Amino acid sequence: MTKSLRILISNDDGIHAPGLRILEDIANALSDDVWVVAPEDEQSGASHSLSLHDPIRLRQLGERRFAVRGTPTDCVLMGLKQVIPGHKPDLVLSGVNRGLNIAEDVTYSGTIAAAMEGTQLGVPSIALSQAYGKGDQQGIKWSCAAAHGPDIISRLLQAGWPDDVLVNVNFPNKEPDDVVGAIVTEQGRWDQSHTYIDARVDVRGNEYFWLGYQHQAGDNWKGSDVYAIYHGQISITPLHLNLTHWASHEKLKGAF
Repeated sequence: MTKSLRILISNDDGIHAPGLRILEDIANALSDDVWVVAPEDEQSGASHSLSLHDPIRLRQLGERRFAVRGTPTDCVLMGLKQVIPGHKPDLVLSGVNRGLNIAEDVTYSGTIAAAMEGTQLGVPSIALSQAYGKGDQQGIKWSCAAAHGPDIISRLLQAGWPDDVLVNVNFPNKEPDDVVGAIVTEQGRWDQSHTYIDARVDVRGNEYFWLGYQHQAGDNWKGSDVYAIYHGQISITPLHLNLTHWASHEKLKGAF
């Protein structure tokens, strides 16, 4: 790996997230030209949103390290268009997210959105996420992503992928030596019947709500991202920016 590689890293868990520090270590193993532009506060679930009705505030925290009061998409835009001088980065890395981004999660994820924005702006982009056990956010095995991340990224860069595709990498809830290899997967599906709304009442008698969900693998097939993670494998999923469903496109043309 050439040390001249320029890397922009961001996330959705915020500038102080432990996963971002892991990603910095991964990026520093690949390059000596690493820039960090990440949200000031947690932006999980922000998806591909832009701050169109509020000003974007930028704060420098150190050399090549910046916090943005905005979304992950804002961060990548700021990094590419405002913060980094000279030639644009050769690679955007997003993560390492606290928790999975597989199946339908990819449509909600700010981690995926940062990589999506990088892709839209013409920079090869990879999103990285680390699984953890149910309710065990204190016991996240960050060492899994840390140990396998540099090699996975190096192999992806060597192989290459199309300009309108981003790569979604998920690490299983395993110690590094217990990982059962890496596999290229397709997007799977969660069992959405376990999503719920928790209605509560505050001290003034006003009703409010929490959105709740429990990830259930459901009936996933071998070769899906969900199957891979639940079988201890690193999941590598190429995601296409063009969401057109071509079979339906052809069918509907006949009706119009």
